[in-house]
Amino acid sequence: MAKGLLFMAFDFSTAHADEFHDWYDREHVPERLRVPGFINAERWIADDNPMVHVAIYDLDSPGVLTSAPYMAVGGENQSVWTRRVTGMCRRIMRYEGEQIAPGDAVAAEGADGLLVASMNVDPTAEAAFNDWYGTEHLPQLAAVPGVLSARRYRVSDTASERRYLSLYHLRDSDVSRSDAWAKASNTPWTERMRPHLRDLLVLRMHRYQRKA
Repeated sequence: MAKGLLFMAFDFSTAHADEFHDWYDREHVPERLRVPGFINAERWIADDNPMVHVAIYDLDSPGVLTSAPYMAVGGENQSVWTRRVTGMCRRIMRYEGEQIAPGDAVAAEGADGLLVASMNVDPTAEAAFNDWYGTEHLPQLAAVPGVLSARRYRVSDTASERRYLSLYHLRDSDVSRSDAWAKASNTPWTERMRPHLRDLLVLRMHRYQRKA
């Protein structure tokens, strides 16, 4: 069965930073990791804005997010602290997806950088888009030195703002600024596909480290 993903990006510049991190570390992440089917949890901070935060959770399958244990802590059953903190933040994107490539991989260990790419596609070009992404784009980026894993997802929650999302775990965030990355991501086929992309969101992140 294909692995699932829960992805959340926040701008927490309008919240209290200490409380935001305490909530994530002390309640939100532990609460979710107690739900059967949650495999892991990672927290990331944007390279260009320390107030932009991403959390990603690998799941046994997308169905974990409709299970009774998850519904007991999510949706209408969110804690008071969750409602308070998220109410002060701007949500950038929430995404629930099914892994379509390679299908069963989880987050690579030892990564200090993360690149997120999420988008919609012109429906008339969706077949060509998937051919390009699966045949050239993902494999070429996966082969760039310093890329530890490359995974691709299709939305499983129809309420999500974007249909596709890819995660690249990197040795460090400079990998996505390297000449090898630029060469792999700027091919003639890529140039032909770019006009068909919609609502493109790209985030370059480094791993969150809690202050002592």
